[in-house]
Amino acid sequence: MKAARLHAAGDLRVEDVPSPGEPAPGWVRLRVTAAGICGSDLHNFRTGQWISRAPSVAGHEFAGEVTAVGAGVSELALGDRVVADSRFWCGECPACRAGLHNVCAILGFVGEVCDGGFAEETELPARLLLRHDPALDPAIAAMTEPLAVALHAVRRLSAPAGAPVLIAGCGPIGGLAALLLSRPGERPVLVADRNAARAELVAEVSGATVVDLDALPHDPNLRHAVDATGSVAVMARLLDLLAGGGTLALVGISHGRLDLDPNLLVEREIALVGCHAFADELAPAVAMLGDLAPALSRFVAEEIAIGEIPAAYQRLIAGTSGGLKTIVRMERGR
Repeated sequence: MKAARLHAAGDLRVEDVPSPGEPAPGWVRLRVTAAGICGSDLHNFRTGQWISRAPSVAGHEFAGEVTAVGAGVSELALGDRVVADSRFWCGECPACRAGLHNVCAILGFVGEVCDGGFAEETELPARLLLRHDPALDPAIAAMTEPLAVALHAVRRLSAPAGAPVLIAGCGPIGGLAALLLSRPGERPVLVADRNAARAELVAEVSGATVVDLDALPHDPNLRHAVDATGSVAVMARLLDLLAGGGTLALVGISHGRLDLDPNLLVEREIALVGCHAFADELAPAVAMLGDLAPALSRFVAEEIAIGEIPAAYQRLIAGTSGGLKTIVRMERGR
């Protein structure tokens, strides 16, 4: 079968590899139907920061069809359409026992600690799979994981109804957060991105308003913001803009260190909230897919075959790809 495997930083190869055999007890074999390329995939490709085994089939945002189940698996059956939980948690540590799988003491991610979804077939523990409506377009199902990440950030932000929210970064997570926050009548949502076309797309789909982060005047009512850029300069700007009693949710992958005077947080009572992957938001995200499908489809920039993944990585890193999400659709061939 064809698979895109990460061998080292900067070394992603599309190769012919053996298909998975019979699944081990508790595991399930899948025919992958669609997979999404994530910013963290690109980060790992560029830096090698999370390479724990190599080569490894990349990709943690994907949907598939169950083709075999291992011994002891009773919750899934052949033909079930499923989405993957990206978090490979241990289930034994204090965090897992408390239900906090996203901060597991030895947390790894699918596509890194085990093979992921950039392949025609893959296998995962049954505990990491959740059924979805078989009538759903696989490209939409593959967006479940980033939707769960955005939903987790929105929940962590805890902005009350009617309170304006500023989102910096209109990539997939920022765009999906805007979509979730902009439900009719909920609140004004402001979005900012250096890529004007991407910001306009998010605004058009979600109903948000595009703003220039550098020129945005101080608003005493603006107390909630989401950073989906990972830029320390953007984080500093958001902290400057937030009114007292505000909250800044951090969901972007950062490439620097924030020079911060703690007195700023104390005297203005500003909360910095980290948002790591998702907690229990995968099932709610699956439940939202049907209603959100028309909007989610507009965020899809392109659908490609497995063999086109390396070139897509380069376009995404260079910032020349349109839209928000690139989907690898297995039916498109090799």
